[in-house]
Amino acid sequence: MAQTEEFGEELADFVRRVAELKAARSVPHDDLPTVLDTAIFELDHVADQLWPWYERLTATGTAGTSSADRQEQQLLKGIFQRLPLPLALMDRETVVRRLNFAATNFTGVRAGYATGRPLSGFLAHPDRAAFRSQTAAVARGDGDRSLTVHLQQRPAVPVRATLTALRPSGEPRTAVLVVLQSAGARAPSAEGGPGPVPDLGETTRHAALMDLLDAMTTALLSEPATTRAAVLERAARVLHGRFADWVVADEGAARLCRTTVLGPADQRDQRDVRAGDLEAQDPAACPLVVEAARGGSTALQVRPEDPDAFGRDASGAPVLVRANVTSLLCVPLTLDGAVQGVLTLFRTGPRLAFSMAEAQAMDMMSRHIALAMAKLDRR
Repeated sequence: MAQTEEFGEELADFVRRVAELKAARSVPHDDLPTVLDTAIFELDHVADQLWPWYERLTATGTAGTSSADRQEQQLLKGIFQRLPLPLALMDRETVVRRLNFAATNFTGVRAGYATGRPLSGFLAHPDRAAFRSQTAAVARGDGDRSLTVHLQQRPAVPVRATLTALRPSGEPRTAVLVVLQSAGARAPSAEGGPGPVPDLGETTRHAALMDLLDAMTTALLSEPATTRAAVLERAARVLHGRFADWVVADEGAARLCRTTVLGPADQRDQRDVRAGDLEAQDPAACPLVVEAARGGSTALQVRPEDPDAFGRDASGAPVLVRANVTSLLCVPLTLDGAVQGVLTLFRTGPRLAFSMAEAQAMDMMSRHIALAMAKLDRR
């Protein structure tokens, strides 16, 4: 410690001498060689004395305290994980580096999934820009901040986010520590959101998928449809409600035509998007639909980052924001490499996000739907 303080004093004296040399630039021209000689002397002093001294201090500190530092870091990590307050450690762009157990329960997001992803992506769309801006301000040293946000899975519950700057040991950049607390009378819990699923739950979901596949097959084979649009509508009604909150069907590929839109029946808020808003949309203005029709590949998105991915309604508002979409599936109906149409499914609010297993089941159903549509063309 004494050597470190001595080095600091020596460095401070050097900085003061450099300031005097800068001020000496205004001396008469005849005296400038003396100033130049002094500057060269100071540079030699840094190269020959201060830099080797710094290297010795760094090497000594690393060798002498590495074991103690590791123990200290492990202790701090343990304390961070077990604190009862929901905590997240982020960088200046809100990318999560650590999420403690309390924050996992509070947000309903697994720590392994959240790490490496922006925390702003788990918030409601209107809150994301403000949260990113306040985080950047804290990271650049403008002081602690606090703001009210809403989790995308529970948009009705206000959450108080308190941000403070933190400089982790041995790191060059400032991190931001955020504390999440309920701003209302009732603290949100993760009971209704995604969490560790027991084996019984997995079995139940698998059985539900099998029932859905059976219902789709029965609907497609029961009565012969007369038009391709009728096939799409029949498939959409099987998926609506039990599998997705919104089902949007578009026929064609090069020229898309919207045939069916089914949404929630209990929309009381006038700000909510309506089925008529989506029916009036041009499918060509929905990037997700266009990409599926062109590329023929399924898109699965959880907490979609791009609010314009499904275009905008007549008022100019992003559909995904107004509908509070928390996960989506955009599935092309493909047969022998040719796209017959596109089905887009939304889940909203606290409903569990689409899983990979559900996307695979939907991919299987899409081939059956495409086959039923293609049969009409052969008649």
